[in-house]
Amino acid sequence: MAKDSRNTQKIKQSNLLHKIWRICANKGKDGFAEMVLFCKHHDALSLMLRFFVYMGIGVTVLLFGLLVGYILYSGVPYLSTSLFEWKYTTENVSMLPSIINTASMVVLSLIISAPVAVLGAIYLQEYARSDSYFVVSIGMASETLAGIPSIVYGIFGFLVFVMHASGTFTMIAGAMTLSIMVLPLILRNTQEALKCVPQTYKEAGFGLGAGKLVVLFRIILPCAVSGVLSGVILAIGRIVGESAALLYTSGSVAQVASVMDSGRTLSVHVYQLLQEGLYINEAAASAVVLLVFVIALNMVSHFVAKKFSPPPLT
Repeated sequence: MAKDSRNTQKIKQSNLLHKIWRICANKGKDGFAEMVLFCKHHDALSLMLRFFVYMGIGVTVLLFGLLVGYILYSGVPYLSTSLFEWKYTTENVSMLPSIINTASMVVLSLIISAPVAVLGAIYLQEYARSDSYFVVSIGMASETLAGIPSIVYGIFGFLVFVMHASGTFTMIAGAMTLSIMVLPLILRNTQEALKCVPQTYKEAGFGLGAGKLVVLFRIILPCAVSGVLSGVILAIGRIVGESAALLYTSGSVAQVASVMDSGRTLSVHVYQLLQEGLYINEAAASAVVLLVFVIALNMVSHFVAKKFSPPPLT
């Protein structure tokens, strides 16, 4: 009954907006006064809230369009083949070493963080008691870690992984720092994905005589794979766009770096070019590549969430 009443209310509100639109469209400026009189006899608060929601959506889309358009306008004309040469020099200002280092940083960070986060989420959701002090503490810790500024992670990584471990800037130090940074993101997304699996799926598996592990790996995880992959892809986006934490851990040397060498990622590359002040146009072109990569990751995340979502209950 409650669901039917909500559906009826939504239909009434939709019909109300269509009627207001017809009044304004048919009578132009003269229809404004009639629209005001019409609104006085209906729920003015609902109309006002809906107006602000639509206005917020419009402002958000407008700002996003202006941001993307400005970056493309500033950087696309300066894209050239010299920016993708293998070796960086002061003449070509190549971003290819930074792109390769970015891919290496993503792989290293996910190798460290993804298994720990996914397995931890499985334990917290499927095995541990939800009201235990340990689970509550882990939840509070993950929420706190997610809100810490990246520069704090950079200082922590510098003190622990650079000063006391390797003694110099290395890619592995940056990967360790970023793995700690994205760990709460993957953990929370995986945990929420496991919560969204219908309880009836689990009960059906247990009813057929399947054990806990069989239900977990054959029923729960396949249904939650879209949420897990979405969390991993969002973590990749954060790794790609991170610069502050990497300045203090992996360094800013413009070279194709190994695990124990210092190297700059694409976001650090853009920062360094802007800081030097001599390659503003090349920095804008590098920002175009970075922007396209981040937008593509978000589109892939949306596609994965739809593609691997569990089938609806019938």
